[in-house]
Amino acid sequence: MLFSSVRRPGFTLRRSALAASLGLAALAAQAQTLVPPAPSAATQRALQSVEAAAPVRQVLDDLRADHDRAIGELRTLVQIPAPPFKEQKRAEYFVARLRELGIADARIDAEGNAIGIRKGTGQGPKLVVSAHLDTVFPEGTDVTVKEREGRLYAPGISDDTRGLTVLLSWLKALNERKLQTVGDIVFVGNVGEEELGNLRGIKALFRDHPDIDGMVGLEPGTGETVLTQGTGSHRYDVAFKGPGGHSFGAFGQVPSAIHAMGRAIAHIGDVRTPSDPKTTFTVGKVGGGTSVNTIAGDANMAIDIRSNALPALLQTEKDIMAAIERGVAEENQRWSGPERIASARITSSAKLIGDRPAGATPTDSAIVQAAVASVALAGQKPALRGASTDANVPMSLGIPAVILGSGGKTGNFHALEEWFDPTDAWKGAQTALVTVLGLVGVQGVSEPLLARRPAPAAPSGAAR
Repeated sequence: MLFSSVRRPGFTLRRSALAASLGLAALAAQAQTLVPPAPSAATQRALQSVEAAAPVRQVLDDLRADHDRAIGELRTLVQIPAPPFKEQKRAEYFVARLRELGIADARIDAEGNAIGIRKGTGQGPKLVVSAHLDTVFPEGTDVTVKEREGRLYAPGISDDTRGLTVLLSWLKALNERKLQTVGDIVFVGNVGEEELGNLRGIKALFRDHPDIDGMVGLEPGTGETVLTQGTGSHRYDVAFKGPGGHSFGAFGQVPSAIHAMGRAIAHIGDVRTPSDPKTTFTVGKVGGGTSVNTIAGDANMAIDIRSNALPALLQTEKDIMAAIERGVAEENQRWSGPERIASARITSSAKLIGDRPAGATPTDSAIVQAAVASVALAGQKPALRGASTDANVPMSLGIPAVILGSGGKTGNFHALEEWFDPTDAWKGAQTALVTVLGLVGVQGVSEPLLARRPAPAAPSGAAR
């Protein structure tokens, strides 16, 4: 076969089991209709009780009072470089702060995640609260903070350094006020969210901790938006190989790897995708060849395929792979005359370099309803959205997860002029924390809204 087998390293899901557990046909149908739910009366009462309780009010007031210190820590943290796959120094800082703030056994796990568990009273759910350590910026980028007209400018300052500082501010306030939750809160600064990090940190977290019941992640945002849809993606590096030759002397005898890639790209451009669920693709990078007067013996391209639902993602992937095969076959057929060297053929192979599973948290789930109710309590209009984030992983596993805004206006993500406006940013931090406290429950105030998941089944053949 001209198109070799596809290699899929790393995190792998059983697609049939996933489809069954998530009801992906239903998810696909609702993927574009992100309508905020009307929280149940019970959810609204629970969130109102949490938000109004005197101990919780003290914690929320402390978040406001802690604002200037938290912005100072944001300045410190963003100037610790954390390029993809080199997050170690920032992880060390984060785990040291977790320990200083009261989680003595906080640690860095084998994947590089900084983790600390704040224990509840017992019998409650285990909720992850997370923000990612890495930024998109390469090693050597100037990350010095600059201030202009009330805004702080620095690469990665909002995405996602702000989220990390909010987690630390939460922990500081909760422990100083000794607020006791029913469920456990797992504080995580995770690696590998950006670029080809491929969600490696969160994948490792959920692989190694099967007892997690839910996740609330923080990303840039003022606080009114709740992310409930995880856009999945597959990324491939496709290589084209042939014998190559002189542009004049070997003309007609050997096909060109670059021409084969060009034919493949033309056919990829003709692939049709559904508008709902939104599904996209692009050939984002190409390369190859030796010189202007050479029939290319090698070429390569990088492809990004995305969708809000796994079936559409897989179908588009299948269509693109067929388009590549067609392009290679046409190039080989084009140079099939009598002068053709019989063994001179183009072959292609694809390597999976990115695999972000698609998923969604149902809008009637407790975690979404709690987030929506919290936003409404804060006097804002809730909005739902979808994107590709760390939440893709738990969503794809059927574990309830949302992404909330960390507070503050932001802009120019992934650009050197990325900025953060700290004005009233504490409001978003308060809103997200009310959601978290409603989910895990507050001792003497409310029971957890987040249910504990059934214990994972023992492996086949395991001792009982």
